[in-house]
Amino acid sequence: MHGPSTTPVALVGGGPVGLLLALFLDRYGVAVTVFDSEPALPAYPRGSTHNARTMEHYRTLGLAGRVRALGLPAGHDAGITFFTRYSGHELAILPWPGPAEAAAHTRAAPRTDQTPEPMHRANQMYVERLLLAHAATRPRITLRYGHRVTAVEERPDGVRLTTEHEGVPGAWEAGYAVGCDGGRSLVRRHLGIAYEGPGSLEQEVLGRRAVAAHLRIPGLPELLGTRRAWSHWAVNAELALNLISLDGNTEFFLLTSSVDPDTARDADLVRLVRRAAGTDLAVQVVSHRPWTPGAALVAERFGSDRMLLAGDAAHLFTPNGGFGMNTGLDDAANLSWKLAAAVHGWAGPGLLASYEAERRPVALRNTAAARELNIGLGAIDRPAVLEEDSPRGAAAREKAGAALAEYGLRTLDTLGVQLGARYTGSPVVDAGDDTPPPDSFTAYTPSSVAGCRAPHLWLDDVRGPGSSLFDRFGTGFTLLCLGGDAAAAAGFEAAARDLGVPLTVLPLADPLARELYGRDLVLVRPDQHTAWRGAAPPADPAALLARVTGH
Repeated sequence: MHGPSTTPVALVGGGPVGLLLALFLDRYGVAVTVFDSEPALPAYPRGSTHNARTMEHYRTLGLAGRVRALGLPAGHDAGITFFTRYSGHELAILPWPGPAEAAAHTRAAPRTDQTPEPMHRANQMYVERLLLAHAATRPRITLRYGHRVTAVEERPDGVRLTTEHEGVPGAWEAGYAVGCDGGRSLVRRHLGIAYEGPGSLEQEVLGRRAVAAHLRIPGLPELLGTRRAWSHWAVNAELALNLISLDGNTEFFLLTSSVDPDTARDADLVRLVRRAAGTDLAVQVVSHRPWTPGAALVAERFGSDRMLLAGDAAHLFTPNGGFGMNTGLDDAANLSWKLAAAVHGWAGPGLLASYEAERRPVALRNTAAARELNIGLGAIDRPAVLEEDSPRGAAAREKAGAALAEYGLRTLDTLGVQLGARYTGSPVVDAGDDTPPPDSFTAYTPSSVAGCRAPHLWLDDVRGPGSSLFDRFGTGFTLLCLGGDAAAAAGFEAAARDLGVPLTVLPLADPLARELYGRDLVLVRPDQHTAWRGAAPPADPAALLARVTGH
């Protein structure tokens, strides 16, 4: 009789978070097995926002260019529009740079520009296929779609997983397991971990329970004309819905609470869209499903010694602002190097525990930001006179348009949320007496204070592969030497050899880099967050490395 199969790391759930985590682990030289109960990826649309930090993660994996080839076409606007009806009155038009305009901005930006990879709109269902196809080419990644994990058991030296595939049971032994298995996570339930926080909202606009649908609407681009954007809202006294452009042409993603998700049929959705358009457009319903917006739920713990949680298994979001998937992908970037360190043997006992200490506050911050946006949207008045061709109708539209524009801009102008996650209070960084810049929803201020995202710098005026400072960071820790004294790294190199910690020394004789980082020496973690900085080497480099690796 054959014994259980073995894998260093088992990932339960093969969505975007599980796939990105697998790809990062592969990058760090760790073999991983991905289990997913479904035989194939979902074919229906979900989130469409890949924020600036997520795009940096794709860049690290060599995938950013391929992701940008998906979703909105190059010349398409990526903004938000609000109408009473699509053939009716404009309420607010908020342009935002599409792919071509964003690329042009990057090419022309100063060397200290902090968005080497601007936000991109491409639906999750397209990007997942790319991640899966790429994962299938990596020899260290084993994909087991259609294999449902039915039980997990944590042991002192690992995790035992029971699986089922086409009625045949299986058994696996893993050193570590990560639940990337969504809101109904088996791993979270096994650990007895509950969500904390508020659930859905009682409001008419993206509240209670809603419908998410994939539609084909061939006539809508012509109806919208020059007002085509990424997101198109129809808002009036009788309905509120959003049609998100999937391909910049005829494919759209509908989100609405204006029909009952339990009873809605295809014909009901067709009628709703026609009412929103104010004309009898041809509408094909590809698929639809119920969905619950408004949640701001965070797991009370992010795991145990051998089993961790990431993505929706750890936090559930309302979609406003597009923070949900991106927070999960940033979980993967944080957790992956710590898991790799544990597998390779250079992690101290506190390193994996720091995952929760670092990421749970970010989840609380981001879920609260998304819920605040959702509440703000629901509070906007939609009076019956909004569509009247009268002075009071015009006044109502002006008032509603101003409120909608304020809301829309807040969902677009979120760079502080996208890049501002910091771990300054973490037990595995040494910030000394340094204080990071104030946290901000909209503004990102680069800082090399330990725990912050390492400030970005273009190394030259050519904006291709290898031209970003981030491209030069190693797969382990990177010691930036910005003061011109190469000997300053000697103590770090000796300590890293003794502790088995991978370390790349990167001398950079660039005054702009020294000005941006504000110190001669900066230790950068594998996830591009700083771990320590100083004007001179620490008195005991070994003690510092021991701290930042969890010893």
